[in-house]
Amino acid sequence: MMNREKFQLQQYSIDAIIGKIQANDFVIPEIQRPFVWKKVQVRDLIDSLYRGYPTGYIITWKNPDIKTKDGELSRGRNILIDGQQRITALMTALARVEVMDSDFNKIRIKIAYNPIEHKLEVQDASHLKDKRWIPDISELFVPSFDSYTFISKYVESNPEVNPSDVSQSITQIQEIRNRQIGVIELDNSLDIEEVNSIFTRINSKGAQLSQSDFVMSKMAADEKHGGNILRKVIDYFCHLAVKPEFYEILKKDKAFQKSDYANEIKWIAKKHQDIYVPGYGDIIRVAFMYSFGRAKLSDLVSLLSGRDFETREFKEEIIEDSYQKLEKGIRNFINENKFHQFILAIRGAGFISSKIIRSRTVLNFAYMLYLKLIDDPKIPKAQVKHYVHKWYVLSVLTGRYSGANESVLGRDIRSINEKGFLKFLEEAESSVLSNNFWNVTLPQNLEASITTNIAFNVFLAAQIRNQSNSLFMNGLSIADLVTVSGDVHHIFPKGYLMKNGIKNRGRYNQIANYTYLDPQINKVISDDAPNVYFGKIKDQIKHDNMTHIIGNIKSLNELKKNLSENAIPADIDSMTVADYDEFLQKRRKLMAHLIRDYYRSL
Repeated sequence: MMNREKFQLQQYSIDAIIGKIQANDFVIPEIQRPFVWKKVQVRDLIDSLYRGYPTGYIITWKNPDIKTKDGELSRGRNILIDGQQRITALMTALARVEVMDSDFNKIRIKIAYNPIEHKLEVQDASHLKDKRWIPDISELFVPSFDSYTFISKYVESNPEVNPSDVSQSITQIQEIRNRQIGVIELDNSLDIEEVNSIFTRINSKGAQLSQSDFVMSKMAADEKHGGNILRKVIDYFCHLAVKPEFYEILKKDKAFQKSDYANEIKWIAKKHQDIYVPGYGDIIRVAFMYSFGRAKLSDLVSLLSGRDFETREFKEEIIEDSYQKLEKGIRNFINENKFHQFILAIRGAGFISSKIIRSRTVLNFAYMLYLKLIDDPKIPKAQVKHYVHKWYVLSVLTGRYSGANESVLGRDIRSINEKGFLKFLEEAESSVLSNNFWNVTLPQNLEASITTNIAFNVFLAAQIRNQSNSLFMNGLSIADLVTVSGDVHHIFPKGYLMKNGIKNRGRYNQIANYTYLDPQINKVISDDAPNVYFGKIKDQIKHDNMTHIIGNIKSLNELKKNLSENAIPADIDSMTVADYDEFLQKRRKLMAHLIRDYYRSL
């Protein structure tokens, strides 16, 4: 039996596609979210259209027609499966639509055109000054554009040019509106699993969409079940978290203001923090894991389409139930008290700055876990943060969710639901946090040179939670240096090691050779060997030198404690370059033991 084609190939002009978007026939929520293309990519797209080069296809899918309870068919709008960035680029460059950059600033990407040299460039100050350039080509595409008047003014400013050449050049660039783009329209009867398969194949070849984009597009197209409003909740919450001043603009959305969501999200504009600034993908994933007990976002697309996984049929009741569950998850996510308490939980574990928080997937799972545990009658409310501490640190330290593996996330959620969290935690600790991990694996993990190393970040969190002082200072903590103006410096100074033959970057830049240090102390130490500058410190302690040449340690006991809280070997005061490798081995073990004791204290 031959498989029939499951798509139609259409050709649309640029004008027609922009018209469809403005008429809301194509659902492109990307216009409301950060635009990820670089400006030069927008220029390249316009240039390709100008020169008649191929620009690829866009792919759309119409929601399956589903029978509603009254027997009617729901008519879904076209969802853009692939090509959102290209369409958004056309909208901003030709139709004067503002897009948002990664910081949620509204911008117009303007393309300048030189009709004499037939050049297109991203607009900058030079194009505004040079009369040979048309600073913004969108001027040529407005319905009221008067070609004769425009060309007359251009020639007046550039008397050396031939009016006929300019006219021809203007006509040539205006032809962009008639350029054809292929549109692959997926059959509206396609099984949602087949659409997901197509989507996955597209993205495996480098397209820009994620499953979160797919979910957002699906929601935006579903006005019947309130998906369009939920999408706004997610977009607006993420926007306010980055740009609090956006609230004044949000108030102009009268339809949204009438919903109770407007009051539920306004708090985020007043409580700026950098620990957890969620994007729309984070909210969708946390809400989905919490409400559905699943992690595979393609399943959410299927459920929002009414997919019955057992019968493979589309059912209206599944759509309704799925939107209700998703709404519950989103409401829990945006709840002011719950979000704030979760942030306090992360900070309470010592992760007080985004500098030492690397995995968004771990944060997402931890927030989902927090929401589940406060609902769990078997877990005392006072112990919820304690367990979030434990799981967050265990996950970070062991790289449990590295690579954002949905299968691991899903497996853990199922285990928690089946066994209960306490049993699950007990088994996980026994499995991955053995004595061998603390004594062998973790020291090996610290054998690295970059400060973004997860084990080093946990070490800093441990010091912060322990309220550790920075090296050679009483009263200036690691927390102060991490959050204000500190930076890591070398215990064995880099210059000293290089002068003594250790010139390999990977050797002198070792995590075990790093410590947060007051910049002024670092200047005084300069390139001295440890035995030299520790000798100076001991000398100033012995003679009660109140000028405190290096730090403000006043006794040998204080010095001993200070070395311990920074996991530095006690015999550092006698070490030279000959002892460097031994020092690294000793310090890795001390750092690992400090992390172990910290974890057990959580």
